[in-house]
Amino acid sequence: MKFKAAAFALITLFLTVFTSCRKAQDNDDLTQLQNLLTDSSLSVQTRYAVINRIANSFYTNGKSSEMTLFLTEWVEKHPDDIYNSYWLLMIASNYLENGADSVAEYYFDRILKNYPDLLIQGKSIHFMCLQHLIQISKDSKNRIFYFNQLVSRFPSLVSITEMYVRLALEYEKEGEYNQALKSYSMFLKQPDASTIQIPGIQNAYSTARKMVDFSNSSKDWTFDSLESLETSVKKAIRQYDWRSLDKYRSKVNFFAMSWKSSETDANALENFSMRGFMVGQRIRYNEKLDETSNPNEAYLRTTGWSPYMPVWYLYFRKVNFPVDPEIHGRWEWAGIYYGEKM
Repeated sequence: MKFKAAAFALITLFLTVFTSCRKAQDNDDLTQLQNLLTDSSLSVQTRYAVINRIANSFYTNGKSSEMTLFLTEWVEKHPDDIYNSYWLLMIASNYLENGADSVAEYYFDRILKNYPDLLIQGKSIHFMCLQHLIQISKDSKNRIFYFNQLVSRFPSLVSITEMYVRLALEYEKEGEYNQALKSYSMFLKQPDASTIQIPGIQNAYSTARKMVDFSNSSKDWTFDSLESLETSVKKAIRQYDWRSLDKYRSKVNFFAMSWKSSETDANALENFSMRGFMVGQRIRYNEKLDETSNPNEAYLRTTGWSPYMPVWYLYFRKVNFPVDPEIHGRWEWAGIYYGEKM
């Protein structure tokens, strides 16, 4: 037992001495490297290698703060160093790794807007910055700039189709609706627009298609208020005036489906005449709109359309089209739900 205790003590002493020696050696190496940087005769490539080794030495020894301080001071004192974008990238990456996203965003953005691009191991520093920025930035104006940079400068490295959708959404947040419409139009022109799956964005194709198609339509079926739309539809039903009902229906994206279906389903969009459902039928409607109606959507329960599916809920909604202030906020008859409400 004494032998084992003595051996353990000896090993512990050896490791302590070894660690101390290793740290001393590392410190000596850093000192030598830092002294080497004062040599004005160093080539650009040698100086890069020395700085990189110093920074990585700090990092691998758990001294990321010292690494950041060293690189920050170097960039400030040597504004003409062609590798400053890389040193700032190391700083930004360190802040990102430590959860300081806002500080990391500042450095990534600074590199992108103030320093020339560099290829490090075949990878563009500006592209890496943009990849990080679209993940951490919350400002729509900035994100619009970043997405446009990706589209214009790195089209082969990203999904252009996805970029146009994300651009459209950011433009909408900023109230730049004409730009959003242009981005949706560009998205629809891409060959994979109808099939692409974009993380975090549902029904991208359907949303874009509705927006663009509505923009290109006459919009002459809209009403200035829900009351005027409801009154006109009820009058046409009372008089069995199928021509007026056909006129009142939305000419873009009108749907007719069960409550369980979705507007994005292939068979949800319908283009039929009301004549075939009114002739010879006894159509009735409720005097009041359904209680689930709200300031943006309304439902009118009607009956008698068909022996197989007699109950139809006519769906009215407020037009959401801020591109055109004269149309935005009007009302349209947008669809039909078959059967009783679920």
